[in-house]
Amino acid sequence: MKLVVGLGNPGSQYERTRHNVGWLVVDEVGRRWGAVWRKEKDAHVAEVRVGPAPGAKVLLVKPQTFMNASGKAVAPLVGFYKLEPGAVLAVQDDLDSPFGLLKLRPGGRHGGQNGVRDLIRVLGTEQFPRLKIGISRPPAGWDPADWVLSKWREEEAATLAELVRLGADAVEVWAGSGLAEAQGRFNSTDLRPKPEPTPAPERPAEPSTSGAASDPGVS
Repeated sequence: MKLVVGLGNPGSQYERTRHNVGWLVVDEVGRRWGAVWRKEKDAHVAEVRVGPAPGAKVLLVKPQTFMNASGKAVAPLVGFYKLEPGAVLAVQDDLDSPFGLLKLRPGGRHGGQNGVRDLIRVLGTEQFPRLKIGISRPPAGWDPADWVLSKWREEEAATLAELVRLGADAVEVWAGSGLAEAQGRFNSTDLRPKPEPTPAPERPAEPSTSGAASDPGVS
């Protein structure tokens, strides 16, 4: 059994916010594999089989606590299923990565992400894998707390949909083949718009080498 927790805040007002991108990825995995969600203590959970039959057994988790208490929802499930930290994948938004980037990491510090901070507290270790979805630093004049709770813009929709699709693919590979395989396949993801190439300057015209004999007025 492996556990995938999509970090986010409960409530319809948070559904399409940047902080809830982890939920979008977990929902996509669930949609693909016929998840039937149920309420269990402080989380919505669904058990699915991911990949070719018989498939990897995965518990999808959406905490129904707020972000900074995510550990309260996850800890009882980790205890019940007797999971090691390496079997828990946190899908999170990442302020320090540009929007369009997706990366898997084996662990590390929370980087100010309060859901990860609380998971570290309850698991007693930083060594559990993360799937980080870049949401970029806030624009000038924005408070980070307001930025993560802001809605995705219409012009971001296509890139977001592709990030969610690739994030769900990454979860599936992690569940079936492990972290190293998922990192090798998905850590090069970069959906940022590519700059238009600068056109090469035109070559100057070649100076004429013809003489007067070429002039049709000269016999």
